[in-house]
Amino acid sequence: MFAEASLSIWGWGGLGVVLFLISFGPFAIFYLAFYILCFIGGGFVVLLLFGKRNSEKHLERCEHSYLPPTQVSIMKVLEEMKSESKPIKIDRRLTGSNIIDEPLQQVIQFALRDYIQFWYYTLSDDETFLLEIRQTVQNALVEFSTRSKEVDWQPYFTTRLVDDFATHLRVFRKAQERLNEREDPKQRDAPDELLDSFFEAEVEMERKICRDMVCTSRKDEEGYLRDLCEVLLYLLLPSGDFHNKNMRYFLREILARGVLLPLINQLSDPDYINQFIIWMIRDSSCNYEAFLNILKLTDKPAELEAVKDKVLEELQFLRSLDTVGDHISVIKNQINSLLFVKKVCETRIQRLQSGKEVDALKLAANFGKLCVIPLEHILVHNIALQFFMDYMQHMGAQAVLFFWLTVEGYRVTAQQQLEVLQSSQRDGKNQSSQTTKGLLRAAALGVYDQYLSEKASPRVQVDEASAARLAQKLSKEDPTPEIFDEIQKKVYDLMLKDERYYPSFKQHPLYIRMLAELDMLKEPSYRGSEDGDLESFNGSPTGSINLSLDDLSSGSVDESAQFHAFISDTGVCNDHGKTYALYTITVIRKNSDGSEDIWKTYRRYSDFHDFHMRITEQFESLAAILKLPGKKTFNNMDREFLEKRKKELNSYLQLLLNPDMMKACSVLIPYIYDFLENKAYSKGKGDFARKMDTFVNPLRSSMRNVSNAVKSLPDSLAEGVSKVSADMGRVSEKLGQDIKQSIFKVPPLIPKSDIDPDHCRVSAQLDDNVDDNIPLRVMLLLMDEVFDLKERNQWLRRNIKNLLQQLIRATYGDTINRKIVDHVDYMTSPEQVSDYVKRFRDSYWPNGILAETPPRRDKSTRMRTRVAAKTTLLGIMPDELKHIIGADTTRKGILRVFDMFQHQPMNRRLVYVFLEGILETLFPQYKFPELFQKLHSRSPRVLNYSKKIRSLQKR
Repeated sequence: MFAEASLSIWGWGGLGVVLFLISFGPFAIFYLAFYILCFIGGGFVVLLLFGKRNSEKHLERCEHSYLPPTQVSIMKVLEEMKSESKPIKIDRRLTGSNIIDEPLQQVIQFALRDYIQFWYYTLSDDETFLLEIRQTVQNALVEFSTRSKEVDWQPYFTTRLVDDFATHLRVFRKAQERLNEREDPKQRDAPDELLDSFFEAEVEMERKICRDMVCTSRKDEEGYLRDLCEVLLYLLLPSGDFHNKNMRYFLREILARGVLLPLINQLSDPDYINQFIIWMIRDSSCNYEAFLNILKLTDKPAELEAVKDKVLEELQFLRSLDTVGDHISVIKNQINSLLFVKKVCETRIQRLQSGKEVDALKLAANFGKLCVIPLEHILVHNIALQFFMDYMQHMGAQAVLFFWLTVEGYRVTAQQQLEVLQSSQRDGKNQSSQTTKGLLRAAALGVYDQYLSEKASPRVQVDEASAARLAQKLSKEDPTPEIFDEIQKKVYDLMLKDERYYPSFKQHPLYIRMLAELDMLKEPSYRGSEDGDLESFNGSPTGSINLSLDDLSSGSVDESAQFHAFISDTGVCNDHGKTYALYTITVIRKNSDGSEDIWKTYRRYSDFHDFHMRITEQFESLAAILKLPGKKTFNNMDREFLEKRKKELNSYLQLLLNPDMMKACSVLIPYIYDFLENKAYSKGKGDFARKMDTFVNPLRSSMRNVSNAVKSLPDSLAEGVSKVSADMGRVSEKLGQDIKQSIFKVPPLIPKSDIDPDHCRVSAQLDDNVDDNIPLRVMLLLMDEVFDLKERNQWLRRNIKNLLQQLIRATYGDTINRKIVDHVDYMTSPEQVSDYVKRFRDSYWPNGILAETPPRRDKSTRMRTRVAAKTTLLGIMPDELKHIIGADTTRKGILRVFDMFQHQPMNRRLVYVFLEGILETLFPQYKFPELFQKLHSRSPRVLNYSKKIRSLQKR
């Protein structure tokens, strides 16, 4: 029944649909749907209009209804809201100095305009918020300025800043040493491996702090800066502003992400640092020799490719010029120089890519013809003596060398004491000669017992007869400075002729290293072929060029002619990046016929030096008469110094041209004429001879100059004679022990704790034994880390300290600390701070407009900047520094500092260390060190190191 009903419904329904479609067509169904939608929409419109009309009528009735009156307080609130807001008065004083406040207010205005106003005005026109922000920023600056004035910045700049930098360099050096110990060369060259080693070394040094996460993770860095900024806002802002969370978070984000993070990004960018180095030393001219050394030493093919591309570009430009006229020779010289640089780059690239990098020291030992430095020169030169000490210790014969040095110290001390005694007797002072002689006898006996007696250990092996004669003299005669001369001469001959000592030393790798430190070891030259085979290895010249009189004389020099010469002018010249003084010599020659010849010639100090060496070697008697002015270590281009040297050289010329001198040494005339002739002076000495004369000549006249090294030893014989009045033998014994200990590589300034110096901060090595002179301490700390002087023996290090003391005292006297305070005061004076703010304003907002972010420079430009920065750093190193610590050590130290700045994560670490040091100095009453320890202790390296220490302690 149900089935029949459903069938009838579907049947009738289908019939209705068919009839509908036949009647109205197939589109009728769409029309029907449209009509239904229109009906429904019309209904909604009617309801909306009806409801709106009724609602308006209802509201109108409610408005006119009788309600109770509002309270007075509400009316006052409404009136206050309707009234215009009063303008906020802002005090424009910030630091108390108008010259600082004015540019600082401009910086605040520009920052608000470009970082806040541009988006705030899209939300509201109310100025209240902007004024509140400005007031808050000014309050923070006022608080910061007040605290800065209360801080003594001298300890920070003279100790903390240097300590942070030196410690950072120590961590970098340890990381490099760890990489060099690895056998796989790929691991040694991997940047990630260097970073891992660096932060591992930092953990070992800081123990509870590691900044790896802050320096390598952007997320962790932003979190650290937010935490740090929130602490600063708490210290600088008024309580009300800080507890306003919206305001605090707003300022925190601006300070952390808008100010500090971009600033740290820029300061840690290696390319920016390289540009800054070039800018800082912009007054120094480019040193061509340093530039070539950098190209030959670099291990980065990208740097060489960048220089080569620039050379090709310059060559193309020069070849396109119209080479007609007087400039042809100049352009040809430039092209030849560029071609030479191009050849150097190509050769170096070929070696690096082929993997056939060559160790110059090994090549010198195997193939080179080395220059020979006499033993007498080695014994009076600090650097050479250090290597000879190391060799003698290696051979187990250090006692022989120590005896020679101790006797030299005794001789100088004895001469000094006898001179003092004679001087006091001439002045009529009552000083017992027996006391002085007794002290000298005790000292001499101490030297004898220490090295020559039967109980000496080790004993210097000399013939028994000589030792017996010396013992007899010590027992019966008054000691003299020359009492040890006989045995000292035999010991010297033993070191000179015994195959175990000096002859074997010349064949030892230590001798090669010594030549490298003295800059007397040339790099091997290679063919330009693809195999890079060795062509030759050339050592420095082994001696001077001896010219005979016939070579110098032209045959036309009138020996009866009289010369008169004087230096009429002085100037400073620059040739291929080398700056030197040039002296104009006016020469007047009176001939035998009464005529006069007048001309001018130009000579450098090195020409005078070479000429002086020639004539004093040919005529030894002149060495005691003619005294050439010595070289000055620094500031040798000052006008005052040049005028002083001009007078001294004039005196030298007048003495040389004195008629009596000319008459007594007529054979000098050809030499003098050759020197004064108007032509380019041909030096008769090679580079090696001039270097050796510079090193040794001031010491050659007397071996007493070794006393400079002896005197630098603590509690030495020289000090003992003047300070101790009894038991002089113990002083001599102490001297011998000091010289013995000096050969061992014991780190200087040993801390009192048992901590390994390499696993602590550099400042932990400052001890009470150190001179209180702050600049000396700073220079020693920097030199220790930059040039790795701890690897040297104590003899050399004490001499370096002595030289630095003399340099500082000669330059500044006893006022060095006062000068540092004055310099710090000047750098923090209102005028200088105002200049800093103006420079910041003009760099970020030139002409009042926000500077656009400069595009990242291309790789080729950045590589050339690296080469230029290295060249500049190496070029400003004075030759005197190389003479003190060695040329090779100087180059390695400078390049180590440069390499340290080429890694951005490491640079970030240094920036954060400086920032933390400034905050600790600004807020000493707060526990910033503990805060930084908590923030940086989140690193997994700290946790792993702590576990490692605990496990070692349990064992």
